[in-house]
Amino acid sequence: MIAFLADENLKGKIMGGLLRRSPSVDVVRAQDVGLTGVDDRILLEWAAGHNRILLTHDVQTLVGFAWESVRTGTPMAGVIVLGRNLRVSEAIEELLLIAECSEPEDWAGVVAYLPL
Repeated sequence: MIAFLADENLKGKIMGGLLRRSPSVDVVRAQDVGLTGVDDRILLEWAAGHNRILLTHDVQTLVGFAWESVRTGTPMAGVIVLGRNLRVSEAIEELLLIAECSEPEDWAGVVAYLPL
């Protein structure tokens, strides 16, 4: 089953809408697991250790660290980048599709951008 970690800057409307549409989606926010303000590398490490795909809007730093993990062979559960201009409803639909139609191993070492 797919599990997500939303970084602390992910739009709250996406989280709220995702959980309203499908309360069974396994998603936690960084701030709810004690990861507020941590370095992106720590966030990626925690996500990998808990087999959670990281959801973010951050293309400036986090994506670079994700690719660095892949290059060095460091475990990386996957990163999904949601464009800031992506409509909330579209983001929710795509995340539900990912949660329902894929497996965690499909995302290991992957950086994907929504919309797919």
